[in-house]
Amino acid sequence: GGPRRLLLISNSTLHGGGYLGHCQQHIQSFLGQKVKRVLFIPYALHDRDAYARTAREKFESLGYGLDSIHESCDPVEAVRKSEAIFIGGGNTFRLLKALYDNSLIHEIRKRVLEDGIPYMGSSAGTNVATVSINTTNDMPIVYPPSLQALGLVPFNINPHYLDPDIKRTHMGETREERIRQYHEEPNTPPVLGLREGTMLLVEGDKATLQGVTGARLFLRGKKPTEHEPGTDFSFLLTDSNPLNP
Repeated sequence: GGPRRLLLISNSTLHGGGYLGHCQQHIQSFLGQKVKRVLFIPYALHDRDAYARTAREKFESLGYGLDSIHESCDPVEAVRKSEAIFIGGGNTFRLLKALYDNSLIHEIRKRVLEDGIPYMGSSAGTNVATVSINTTNDMPIVYPPSLQALGLVPFNINPHYLDPDIKRTHMGETREERIRQYHEEPNTPPVLGLREGTMLLVEGDKATLQGVTGARLFLRGKKPTEHEPGTDFSFLLTDSNPLNP
């Protein structure tokens, strides 16, 4: 094995570009030449066949073969044999429930944290890489057995983070207020709000913000802070967190 390697992307599609277009160079740099095939997990969307076709087309254009786990008769074995894992976006509750239903939580953790294979997530796939899915934006359309997720990092992420629009008259809660409510609960880990077009690269005990837009970091009991691409977030990986499984 080797150290954990994660590429946690806020969103699959950025306005004006195609599927994974805004981060394809990051993907190629992340997977490198050693990886030949990627195991895709399309559980976050209902139409898994169509989703796998979209992902396969993109990865083949980048020079990688793609196997979709839903086409395998033994999902656990597919994870055990995988060279790299990519979990795409969609509904986070549906995704996490399917990971539990197929007994994949422990298997993915083992492959990534012990064997050192690369893990990529976008949107919901980024949510499930963290401590829990408590800070997803998605509706709970199904009921996973737990909100605890893969725990590949000891904090949470809020993909598609949105700043309040000062021109709007909508009086509903902002994303920042919702995260603050989460942090009113005891022992809640940090939350990294990743804006569209941003991703976090984790290599061992080093975490770096990449992309174009920046991120907002929420620590329990502290004021949120603003961070530009290139920020070193390694301290988030070493802080002890009681929720990390």
